[in-house]
Amino acid sequence: MSARPATSREILIATIADLLDGVRTVAVGASSPIPAAGAMLLRARNEQRGRERVRVIVLGSREHNFFTNGSFELFDATAQGRIDAFFLGGGQIDGEANINLVGTGDYPTSTVRWPGSFGSAFMYYLIPRVILFREEHSPRVLVDKVDFVSAPGSSEAIHRTGGPHALLTGLALFDFDKETKRFRLRSVHRGGSAEDVRANTGFDYDAPEIVPITPEPDAETLALLRGRVTAELAECYPQFAETLVADRAA
Repeated sequence: MSARPATSREILIATIADLLDGVRTVAVGASSPIPAAGAMLLRARNEQRGRERVRVIVLGSREHNFFTNGSFELFDATAQGRIDAFFLGGGQIDGEANINLVGTGDYPTSTVRWPGSFGSAFMYYLIPRVILFREEHSPRVLVDKVDFVSAPGSSEAIHRTGGPHALLTGLALFDFDKETKRFRLRSVHRGGSAEDVRANTGFDYDAPEIVPITPEPDAETLALLRGRVTAELAECYPQFAETLVADRAA
């Protein structure tokens, strides 16, 4: 099985593991199977290579979560500077890395409503390495300006230890420049092109003259992902783990 080429989701998971390289503690919110898999892959890879241990916290998991009081403890650990990396998404993400978790249209008469901001702004301000993740890459998600700012990507004259580190989608990977407050296209995943990214992104961004292809996982990484990581993932995301297995066989 490990000899089969990486699937599109395995490329995303391996990319997340690379983006997390160097962290000691990473937290993953509920309903985030791909970020959770990426964090588990980093942990497994570090252990296999004899590198520093990575603590992975997956909210909603019994085995991969040492908290006993859910998000309340997560917020406490964040305030104490004990969380190095976290993931945020949004119904909308704009070119300044602002995210919208409330809805579309003019608040409070939003035409479409989403679950709400919860603690997104708090986490965004304090966690050093926040990775924005949405598998969908389209102009309706990646907009010029969000309709509602649940959490700002940058803040004038306000000290913050945290903020956007990168944006990963099903099509491409962007870095975020905190000085210019703009994204820069780093790579495009297999099967896509720089033209595809430009056509499907609603905000402006910087890009190199030649955009590289996102690196694919090597044999060691694929073996870990298809073995230990998939087994660990099945504890908290059994249906997603089954989907990964089915994708490999397709």
